[in-house]
Amino acid sequence: MADSKRVDYSSAGVDLSRSDLAVEKIKSLAAATFNQNVMGEFGGFGGAFKLDLESIKDPILVSSCDGVGTKLKIAFMTGIHNTVGADLVNHCVNDIAVCGAQPLFFLDYISTGFLDPNVVEEIVKGFATACLKSGIALVGGETAEMPEFYRKGEYDLAGFIVGAVASDGVIDGSTIAEGDVVVGFPSVGLHTNGYSLARKIFFDIAKWEVTRKVDEFGRTLGEELLVPHYCYLDEINKLKAHNVRGVAHITGGGIPGNLNRIIPDGLCAQIEVGKQSIPRVFTIMQELGNVKIEEMYRAFNMGIGLAAVLDPENSSRLLSDGSISSKPFEIGRIVKGDQPVAMTYLL
Repeated sequence: MADSKRVDYSSAGVDLSRSDLAVEKIKSLAAATFNQNVMGEFGGFGGAFKLDLESIKDPILVSSCDGVGTKLKIAFMTGIHNTVGADLVNHCVNDIAVCGAQPLFFLDYISTGFLDPNVVEEIVKGFATACLKSGIALVGGETAEMPEFYRKGEYDLAGFIVGAVASDGVIDGSTIAEGDVVVGFPSVGLHTNGYSLARKIFFDIAKWEVTRKVDEFGRTLGEELLVPHYCYLDEINKLKAHNVRGVAHITGGGIPGNLNRIIPDGLCAQIEVGKQSIPRVFTIMQELGNVKIEEMYRAFNMGIGLAAVLDPENSSRLLSDGSISSKPFEIGRIVKGDQPVAMTYLL
């Protein structure tokens, strides 16, 4: 005889009351990012956004999606969840801003095996803080509870962004020419790339604890590894005033794996690195893991989170006028060549 005990969704591991509580906790955070272009309230079946066609001539929509990757493992280890949301927003903003687009709105996806409303709230605080800073509306998202799909205490994140650029304002590298200058913009650490190698070095090889206080960082290892991905929106907007010809967001693959995307055929970006100040986290990892310098520059940004190509006159003006507080510096020149990027390591 079949067991007559009643079964409900909660007994299968999905608690709708926790989901409702999570929505209530994040509703005000999302609403705080709304602007006059957002139609309706948070929590509908879709997020509606009215595109202002008067302010953008012949607009082109630019979109992107991304995740945080294994940096999330550091959040799980430390119990700090209010920064990874900002990582995701800033990464997505940078990806469309290098195309010349101004970000308009963002959506998120949070999936977990056990939905903890307090953790979700902390994650969304990161989303909302970064969205407010960049003037983006957090118009909606999805929170999914999937029992037995994730390890206890773990979750995954994805972000989706849409921006717009006037058709005559697209930045795609097509006008890059021989003699142009490549300018680098400092990063604040690993950003959101290379964490699988970083975790192997620090935790598997060096046997460091995430709570270890590292004098050279001035904080714990976990805090250093959780420094949010830097948002370059302000820098890119200022680059437009200097007639920038191409911009590359330096993420997974480092300088050679990202700058190559914007270099026209027949040209080569000759890059010299090592003269700039390299954040100590990178040099410590290289020492602990005995990693070749070429591999370091393939896996990590190595202190350069953004690269821009300008003609010599605009480059000189940019580097001397002090208009960009993050202090960019010259890292290379555009020459004729068959390979898009040629690296020289001055270390």
